[in-house]
Amino acid sequence: MRTLACALLIAAAVWAQKKPITLEALAEPPGRGQGARVWAPDGRALAFRQGGELKIYDAASRATKTLITIDQLNAAAVKPPDARGPFEWTNRNARTGGMAWSDDGKSLLYPIQGDVFLIRVPDGEIKQLTKTRDIEIAPQLSPDGKKAVFRRGWDLYTVDVSSKKETRLTSGGSEALRNGGLDWVYPEEIGMDTAFWWSPDSKWLAYLQFDTSREPLFPHADFLGVRAVFEPERYPQAGENNATVRLGIVPAAGGPTRWIDAAITTTSDLLARAGWMPDSRRLYLVRLNRVQNHLEALAIDTESGTASTIFRESDPYWINLQADLRFIDGGKHFLWTSERDGYRHLYLYSEDGKEVRQITRGEWEVTGIAGVDENGRRIFYTSTEPSHLERHLYFIGFDGKNKQRLTPEPGTHQISMGPGGAFYLDTFSSLKTAPQTMLHAGDGSALGVYREADSRETDEYEILPAEMLQFRGPDGTQLYGRLIRPAGYQPGKKYPVVVNVYGGPGFVPVRDAWPPIDMDQVLAHRGYVVWQAENRGGAGRGHAFESAIYHKMGINELADQVEGVRHLISLGLADPERIGIRGHSYGGFMTVNALLNAPDVFHAGFAGAPVTSWINYDTIYTERYMGLPLEDEQGYRETALPQHAANLRGRLMLVHNFEDDNVLFQNTLQLTTALEAAGKQFEMMLYAQKTHGITGASLRHENQLMLDFFDRALR
Repeated sequence: MRTLACALLIAAAVWAQKKPITLEALAEPPGRGQGARVWAPDGRALAFRQGGELKIYDAASRATKTLITIDQLNAAAVKPPDARGPFEWTNRNARTGGMAWSDDGKSLLYPIQGDVFLIRVPDGEIKQLTKTRDIEIAPQLSPDGKKAVFRRGWDLYTVDVSSKKETRLTSGGSEALRNGGLDWVYPEEIGMDTAFWWSPDSKWLAYLQFDTSREPLFPHADFLGVRAVFEPERYPQAGENNATVRLGIVPAAGGPTRWIDAAITTTSDLLARAGWMPDSRRLYLVRLNRVQNHLEALAIDTESGTASTIFRESDPYWINLQADLRFIDGGKHFLWTSERDGYRHLYLYSEDGKEVRQITRGEWEVTGIAGVDENGRRIFYTSTEPSHLERHLYFIGFDGKNKQRLTPEPGTHQISMGPGGAFYLDTFSSLKTAPQTMLHAGDGSALGVYREADSRETDEYEILPAEMLQFRGPDGTQLYGRLIRPAGYQPGKKYPVVVNVYGGPGFVPVRDAWPPIDMDQVLAHRGYVVWQAENRGGAGRGHAFESAIYHKMGINELADQVEGVRHLISLGLADPERIGIRGHSYGGFMTVNALLNAPDVFHAGFAGAPVTSWINYDTIYTERYMGLPLEDEQGYRETALPQHAANLRGRLMLVHNFEDDNVLFQNTLQLTTALEAAGKQFEMMLYAQKTHGITGASLRHENQLMLDFFDRALR
């Protein structure tokens, strides 16, 4: 007994030596990790950047070697001139660079400092393809490896790999007429990251031309200098004009563009996906109507311009567009995911759309295609089948048979699979298990550790455990919440609460995954109960669960969040008079929404970059869920927040980047004007960053601001 008691005392002493998580812990630089990992075409090697080196990992031998140092490229590149003049509002999701393998796996295309390099594997020989003070944007190597295409300014160019001769493919490009360049809203809301594609035979380029001249300009301005700088952003708000988009093809050797008549959008539709079919003779196109409840996929003959319908989809609410068509069997078939039966599942189509087979089915979601083994006729996919709180890897035959789960551990598995499915990396975590990455063979067998769990955080800091709870929404729907009890928790004592909220569509707030060291942990160590709950409208539980927000964003979400707080109070650990809430973006909208429309429940709110009226937000996102303003004026009016300013009873802090490119600052200004008119006091902090998120020193300032605010409002 004495030995056991001593052991317990020693364990307690070791635990006590761990540091609480404070704002200083968030400010510490993270460990030096890897950059993006890119699988080779044969699926047997990975390229990645680590520190100042470009490395290759061989999956079969599990050996890593350095290919080159990044300094070699930096020394050769011509540094672009310092940016002058107005800021250019390129969307964060638009592809502007990134390394890529050649199709034969013998080279890596690597852009850096605006120049483009080709690096031979395995000897590391470097060939510089461009050497200019201009920036070569989003380079892509041709399938035969003989040319690279890139965008310079708003026009497309190719460069010959052997001779380094450049050929200009388009002309007349400008900020308002973008050849091969996207506008702001398409990559943000449709997930389109590029606007040009090589034909499989390397003879042609297909590209989109965005005419943004009809898109309204939002008048951003930079006030940090001696004189203000006008920095307008083309940003279409709900009901306003989108860009006119058309699709053309141009010879890779240069020549006139041939425009595809069937691939021109108007103000009533969206060109959502495009690319080449494997025969290099036809293009495919996926088109949505403006409110995104009708979809049509077309095959277009490039010689005749004739378009034929491959398939159509419709939905009474909206269509969630995810990945692109994925061609297999030499182009005879393609894979597509759809929610047509109420849950996202895999479908196999013949290339003309006349044959279709549903591969997976059930009341769970396919969250993505991880890979395809054509030789074994298997599809690897991730799904929520065991629980919407988890993510798992499966494979299934092309015929829908022989399904097998490859990830036995309960929790969240993030999969990076090489082409062909010979190897994959599985980064696994749960609420109780820190992330670790393992290398697996395609049959699921573990081959070894690729990256150990980072024990520095768990050894050094007292990470307070998170637990999953269930509660019922007002309509009886079973919902889940994540609870972190405060440090030194004492049963029977009532604590102040901070609710971490997002609440919007396409988001999964609660999952069985490792909680990072973040503000939730800081707040819990400060003595707060931290709560995060899902609500109807979120992703991962089927389309019916999502569609509860249709034309009434914020209403059912708030009702569910209120029930989550009431459940928390019923457990006896939450002080019902000290309930706070915080969130950013849609979470900022929900925070303000909670204070104005449930003031008896929520007593303090810290709202970052809130949408305060959906008429202010962008076309493609807003109209998908709310419809067109002219067709549902009441819906837009009822979900706007400034009209409820007089309801404010609690403490409110608003935080916003003045040049936020996503949720425009006018949202906050309209709300504060209404609060002032209603005689309501509030607090506000502005930052000068030209992004939606707050980063760097400003983020450290915001975190301290948040902590001080909740201490004043709830302690």
